[in-house]
Amino acid sequence: MANYINSEVKPFNAKAYQAGDFFDVSEADLKGKWSVVFFYPADFTFVCPTELGDLADNYAEFQKLGVEIYSVSTDTHFTHKAWHDTSDTIGKIQFPMIGDPTGTITRNFGVMIEEEGIADRGTFVIDPEGKIQIVEINAGGIGRDAQDLLRKIKAAQYVAAHPGEVCPAKWKEGEETLAPSLDLVGKI
Repeated sequence: MANYINSEVKPFNAKAYQAGDFFDVSEADLKGKWSVVFFYPADFTFVCPTELGDLADNYAEFQKLGVEIYSVSTDTHFTHKAWHDTSDTIGKIQFPMIGDPTGTITRNFGVMIEEEGIADRGTFVIDPEGKIQIVEINAGGIGRDAQDLLRKIKAAQYVAAHPGEVCPAKWKEGEETLAPSLDLVGKI
């Protein structure tokens, strides 16, 4: 697997569905703010709506952090609208749902399952410069947790705002961080 950390998001152009509208989206839309690109295998499935519903339930918290969520599957933007209109869980979604029927975005992020034409469960957190700071890829049967993603984003934002400090395991907002130094080697 390629190392995506600190790499820039590759160029793409796609159609998205959000709040009753279709619109164009590209990698340029990810710059200037924190973003989550959240890949999932397919609309009208089983684990996917639980994950997207969890993100929808926590969307206000992401927005408070200045984070936009972009869900992506290899379905079309039309399929996203149909799912949004027919599922109570998906109907809660207020963030953009990007259609990637050509698989360009999914391949750019290295999460395409070629033999099936669908995406792995990939989560990518992108900083305001358009660089990837967090990568998580789960097997198809393992759903993700929006609260844990929020915790990781808070840590990434803290580290970005406080050069010279790092967040230890299980760090939560307001807890102590570490300042790496020779004095800490072998003492933690």
